[in-house]
Amino acid sequence: MTDREPDLLDVLDSERVIAFVIYPGLTPLDLVGPVQVLSQLGPPYRLCVVGEEVRPLETDTPIRIEPSHTFAEVPDPYAVFVPGGAAAALRAMADEAVQGYLRDAAGRARLIGSVCTGSLVLAAAGLLEGKRATTHWTCMGWLKKLGARPVQERWVEDGNCVTAAGISAGIDWALALTARLKGEEHARRVQILLEYDPDPPFGWIDWDNKADFDALGPLLEQAMGDPRAALAGRPDLIKKLGL
Repeated sequence: MTDREPDLLDVLDSERVIAFVIYPGLTPLDLVGPVQVLSQLGPPYRLCVVGEEVRPLETDTPIRIEPSHTFAEVPDPYAVFVPGGAAAALRAMADEAVQGYLRDAAGRARLIGSVCTGSLVLAAAGLLEGKRATTHWTCMGWLKKLGARPVQERWVEDGNCVTAAGISAGIDWALALTARLKGEEHARRVQILLEYDPDPPFGWIDWDNKADFDALGPLLEQAMGDPRAALAGRPDLIKKLGL
């Protein structure tokens, strides 16, 4: 270990370590929002951010994010959560280092979960088969093809699996998870501490306004890129998704 968190491995057996899995190109808010909330859990919970290597990773913004630990350094976390991204999530579905860690560590974890298209990454590892789950609204059909039971809700719990819808839903998801782990009173105090009191300047999303969603078409195509190219290493997923 280095001096970044020298005592983490020493406490893996005594603390409940929550590992956020990251990969190149992820959406920062999928990660940072929930991490900010869950950082208020306190003992016995401890957060870390894990990746294949400890090096700065690009995101889909100018921000770079560096894991605190490698996959090998955190083999048996209490919980494993995965943020999403656009084309990056598709590449993570075909990334054997990410998928191997999820199949191994998440397969034994007490809790698994995701934000946004992170659920596709979990599903690609075979961890959402038959489970109620959610994802970004654009990818609900893919989630179903990967074996999950998609539910269009802000966050969804199914046993040990807790998934959030698109991006900002990760904050709601993390507050709900805080209530599950430390009680509703603690979660309410965290919400107040973080001054999480949404009041969007253009009002709430009108899910029935087809014109708004149609206008997003070009942006979505640009963000997702070529799915077949991103999944080139997983012909089984290409077939499941009908690409």
